[in-house]
Amino acid sequence: MVKADNQGTVSQGAPREAPPSAPVVDLERYVPAYITWISNKLSGGASQAYLAAFDVGIETWRLLVLLAIDGPWSAQQMCKIIGMDKASVSRVLKRMQQRGWVTIDLSEQDGRLRLATITPAGRQMHNDILGLALVREAAFLSVLSADEQLKLTEFLKRLHDNLPAVEKATADYLGQRHPQARLRRRHQGI
Repeated sequence: MVKADNQGTVSQGAPREAPPSAPVVDLERYVPAYITWISNKLSGGASQAYLAAFDVGIETWRLLVLLAIDGPWSAQQMCKIIGMDKASVSRVLKRMQQRGWVTIDLSEQDGRLRLATITPAGRQMHNDILGLALVREAAFLSVLSADEQLKLTEFLKRLHDNLPAVEKATADYLGQRHPQARLRRRHQGI
């Protein structure tokens, strides 16, 4: 049986017998659970730290990262990469624009498309947060050797690239067993 202490550390407890007719998830081996737990805890801790030090939430940081690497970006492009919903991206971009961290202009190629570009003030905020983000990453990965870190990154990229197969398997399963189910379109992201 999986147990968590007050810090959320997972440990093995005494196993409980489940009736043979009631299948359950083995949380010791269920990869989506570990990915979710890690993601939730990393995001929550980062969000608290970034808010305390920079008055910036995790969603703002994620958009600053994209915009600092390359740009300009449309909200739809950001949604596709990060996996955030468009309403959240639009809200965050609006706040970033109010703070002078991005400009939002119409695309020259498509006059209906709005594109966000990082400003010098936005780049400075990105640079200020980057040091803390890299310290958190280094501490997180410190239990792995350099070779293991590279392998982990390769595995995570492969899993990320395989997400369309997961969505296809989901749609196939639901189509066969729950044909009335309607899936909303979601973007796969980091």
